[in-house]
Formats: sequence, structure tokens, C-alpha cells
Amino acid sequence: MTDTTLPPLLLGANSEQRVAIEPRMANRHGLIAGATGTGKTITLQVMAQAFSEMGVPVLVPDIKGDFSGIAKPGIMNERLQQRAALVGLDDLQPSGASTVFWDVYGEHGHPLRLTMTDFGPIMLSRLLNLNETQTGVLQIVFKVADDNGWLLLDLKDLRAMLGHVNDNRSEIGPKYGNVSPASIGAIQRALLNLDSLGGDQLFGEPAVTLDDFMQTNQQGQGVVNILHAARLYRDSPLAYSSILLWLLSELFEQLPEVGDADKPRFVLFFDEAHLLFKDTPTSLVDRIEQVVRLIRSKGVGVYFITQSPLDVPESILGQLGNRVQHALRAFTPKDQKAVRTAAQTFRSNPGLDTEVVITELGVGEALVSVLDAKGVPTPVQRVLIRPPASQMGPISDPERSTLVQRSVLAGVFDQMLDRESAYEILQQNAERALSEETVVTRRQSEAKQTRRPAAEKSVMGDLITQAGRSAMRAFGTQLGRQIMRGLLGSLKGR
Repeated sequence: MTDTTLPPLLLGANSEQRVAIEPRMANRHGLIAGATGTGKTITLQVMAQAFSEMGVPVLVPDIKGDFSGIAKPGIMNERLQQRAALVGLDDLQPSGASTVFWDVYGEHGHPLRLTMTDFGPIMLSRLLNLNETQTGVLQIVFKVADDNGWLLLDLKDLRAMLGHVNDNRSEIGPKYGNVSPASIGAIQRALLNLDSLGGDQLFGEPAVTLDDFMQTNQQGQGVVNILHAARLYRDSPLAYSSILLWLLSELFEQLPEVGDADKPRFVLFFDEAHLLFKDTPTSLVDRIEQVVRLIRSKGVGVYFITQSPLDVPESILGQLGNRVQHALRAFTPKDQKAVRTAAQTFRSNPGLDTEVVITELGVGEALVSVLDAKGVPTPVQRVLIRPPASQMGPISDPERSTLVQRSVLAGVFDQMLDRESAYEILQQNAERALSEETVVTRRQSEAKQTRRPAAEKSVMGDLITQAGRSAMRAFGTQLGRQIMRGLLGSLKGR
């Protein structure tokens, strides 16, 4: 009988043992932490490629632009061969992972677009940095569109809906809730700012779906989806974190329960995880905590990458069973607190002073604790992180372009679509109303023109009669005077 047991995901080793994540426990989430330049990116690369070889698709954001090397086999120089031997990888063969590149701006990968409807009012409110009242108004706008069957796909659809709701506040208010012009104006200004940051490229069609991310190649390897986010992270950190949060929500809402599977169905990495929780309303943090707790039953593993464990709320930190802690520097009281927090999150090892070791770790070293086959955290170990089989550092722009052109998704998202949605429907309604108003105005004008000759004839008749009477009165008066004068004259003459 063939043994179908998957090999553990090797992270590293020391002189006593190798440390690896059990595939069945990989959906129990994890944390990769450490100061800048201590080796987090390499650890992330090792894990992403190992999941891919396991047949698990992953999504990795590339903030610094140096992660694309995972697509190309590495070069095993003497230093890497020595490191491989130290962690027990004498047969390490250079290999690259199957990759798909994504980019909101379409510059370094396939355009990543979402529709307004898919994104939803809550996530959009976070992206636009709206207050509670403005968020409520935005929810009304979405609800009105849903009830009328009007699709919200892009920014112009939402602008059209905002104008419609504002123009019809008196009818919409009693049914959906009060809408103030001030809130509408605030949302419109926020949309202008989003537009200037490339929001017109983020929202539209064709939009990505979960199926686009959850692919495997012909060899059964999971695709490594790389979200090129250097520009996105620089220009709009909130948009960057909102996209990842949207994906987490979609995975939770759409995937069915799988129970205890042999391996994850999908793994999502959150780089710069502090952005996910910075200035985020408590209600939304609570929701994230709930999703992280429940999504593992759907076969999804979530791994947070950040500098300090303090960046992750305690309620979520407690759910991260697989942990890799690179070096931290304790220069300030805040740094010292971070070191203590990191040390306390590990299961203690009697032979290791965790708090001291964290500040002594070299580049490529880490403190690691994982869940064993029974789901129990192992005692923390100081290990050398294994070298990746793929290239460390970015590939060239021509190499990236070639991979994008050869992708199974090549050409699918290149051309933007603009089908009938809220903007077009409301524009048609406005044109129809204007046309009907024009017809009514013309008919009223024609009716006035029809009544005008008779009225003018009647008026002229009146004027002639009045003029005749006036003339007759004048003539009679003048004649009377002449007669009187003649009569008197004749009497006198007599």
C-alpha cells in the first residue's frame, strides 16, 4: 500500500533536531516576526514554496519588490550548500515555483480588479476612512441599489448612486433612514481622493474570483500568487490592507467546511500585518478575530508577517500556533516590551533563555515553535532557517513579463469591460425623464399656440368695439357741440 502521508514543511534545524510544520496543522495559522533585515522574507519564501510543492495555492504580497525570485530556480553557491548541509538538506535541488503575478495598476502583473458590490459597504467605508454616520449612509446607498437591481461595479456607478440618493432623500429617508447632504458630500470627496490614488483601476470588470487564486499546475503544484504591492503600499497602505482583508472575507464566506484535512486548501500571507489593525474600528477587529478563529475549519491557513508580536491583537495572537521569531532589537522601552511579549508567546524551553536569545539572533536564525501532530505547541527552538530552492532576490523585468505572458490568465484581465450597471441605468432614466418633460413642455406650448389666435381675435374685437364706442362718443360730443353752437347762433341771429 502506498504511503500518501505528506512530508512535514521543514523550516530549519539546529545541532539536535529539525523543526517542521505538520501539513495537518498548517491551517492553524502562524506568525513570522522580526526586525527589518533579519530574514523574514527568506522564511516567507521557504514556506510559500513548500506549500506550493505540497499542492497548496498561496497568495503572497510583495511589498519591497524582491519576492519574485521564487519563480526561478536558485543558484546553489558554496554558502548556500553549507547552509543546506547544516539543516540536513544534502540533496537540495534548485527549483522555482509556479507563479502568477498580480498588480492593481497592471504594471507588474495581471490587473487585479474588484467590483464595488463584491467589496461591500463596510470594507469600502474602511478604505475611504468614513465615520460611523457616513458608513451608515453608504450602506443605504448599497441597499437602494440592491433593491432596484442596479449593479455597483466601478466608481462612476457609486457616484451616480450617491447623486440619486441625494436627489431623492425625501422618498428614500422614510424607508431606509435619513440621508444628509453633508454625508453624501463627505463620501464624494473621499471618492475623489481614492480616484487620484488609482481607485478607477482597482474597481471594475473583469473582476478576480477565488478560482483565479486557487489554482494548481499540471504537476499538481499549488500556484504562488504574488501581489506586487510596492506602489500600492506606498501610495495607499489602507487600500493594500483592505484588499487582503477582502480576500480573507471571501475565503470565509464562500468556501465550504472541510474539517480536519491532510493539508490546507489555501494559505494567505499578510505582510506588514500591523496595517490590518491600525486605526481599525473595534467592531471590525472583533470580526477579523472571529474569521481567523473559524476559517481554519475551511482549510485556510493565515500567516501574519510583521516586526513585532505587539502589532497583532492578543485575541488573534493566541490563535497563531506556528511561530517563527527572528531577531528583535531592544533599544527603547517599547522595544524591550516587544521582546518580552515575543518571549512570553512561546512554550518555554528549560535550556533556552528566550528573552535573551531574541536579541542575539543573527540573520537567517530564528526561534521557532510549531504544533505537533496532536496540535500541542512544541518547546521553542533556536534554529538556522533552511535555504530556499528558488532564487533569492527579484527576477528581471523581462523575465517577469515573459511569465505574465505565458500565464494561464494571460489576456483575461487586460481589457477593462463596462457593461450596463447603475451609472448607465440612472443615466437612461434621467434621459427618459428629460425626454418626457420635453414632450410635456412641447404639448403645453402647442396648446398655448392653439388658444392664442382666438384669444387675440377676441381681444381685437373688444379693442375695436371699445375704440368705436370711444370714437362715437367723441363724434357725438363734437356733433352735439356743433349743433348747439349752430342753434344758439341761429337764435342769436334771430
